[in-house]
Amino acid sequence: MELNSLRQFLVVARLEHLSRAADELRVAQPSLSRTIGRLESELGVPLFDRSGRLRLNDTGKLFRDHVERALGELDAGRRAVAEAASQGLGSVRLASETFLTLTGPLAAFKRAHPAIEIELHWSPAEDMGRRLRAQDVDLCIASQPIHAEGLESAHLFDEAVAVVAPLGHPLADRTMVTVDELANQSFITARKGHWLRRLLDRLFAARGLTPKIVCESDEHSAIASMISAGLGIGLVPAFARRSAPHAPVAWITVDSAECRRTVTLYWGADSHLSAAARLMRTTITRWDWTTGAPQGERP
Repeated sequence: MELNSLRQFLVVARLEHLSRAADELRVAQPSLSRTIGRLESELGVPLFDRSGRLRLNDTGKLFRDHVERALGELDAGRRAVAEAASQGLGSVRLASETFLTLTGPLAAFKRAHPAIEIELHWSPAEDMGRRLRAQDVDLCIASQPIHAEGLESAHLFDEAVAVVAPLGHPLADRTMVTVDELANQSFITARKGHWLRRLLDRLFAARGLTPKIVCESDEHSAIASMISAGLGIGLVPAFARRSAPHAPVAWITVDSAECRRTVTLYWGADSHLSAAARLMRTTITRWDWTTGAPQGERP
């Protein structure tokens, strides 16, 4: 089996769409289709269901998991050799749902280790387990649980998530609000899959409600700006309030113990972490998220 064929198979398996996979790989769709066909012929079984939309079947999922691990080990081996040959610390690849929270520890890490290359990858939580097992990234930070085998984790912090409303909004003078009272409010929030959107949907679903969403966006700074402009309200973690304490909005506590987020660092249990990745893990796990400085130091 050719490595290039296996890498192409992983893209098709992830997207479950030949033309989009061909576009991402920058190859012709008929050529990609032949590659997948040859792979299936070599294995003696189909890897995809082709009745209607292309779907990875159970055999394909089994094969995908093994290919991810195999290619991940190969890439890890290459990185380990490069690290040893250069007698350096290597590089570190970190994936997260948001990087606003990580500005402090990342800046401190870069100051302490200027020669280490840092690669930052935005990733939804549902992709993190796969990326860690495939050793596509070294570390992941998620604001929602990652339900995947073969991972180790370290709890970083948890915090309340509040409702933020523009000044002059009917809720702006409130100190606390219930989820039921938010039922008819216009929400500005993140797209489906993001932890903030999942929290909003979960809070409402628990009460048989559906949030009224007037805007969903991947630009989180834009969400805050639209709320300030009076276009709606939104859920925002307490960390954002510390980073922008003078924003012209009202912060309102939600009367629900479930309106919180838990931030966790994950890495592969069987992965070879470079020296750089181990240093990054230490920096993040020892960070004082309350003061915004390494533990034992004042900001």
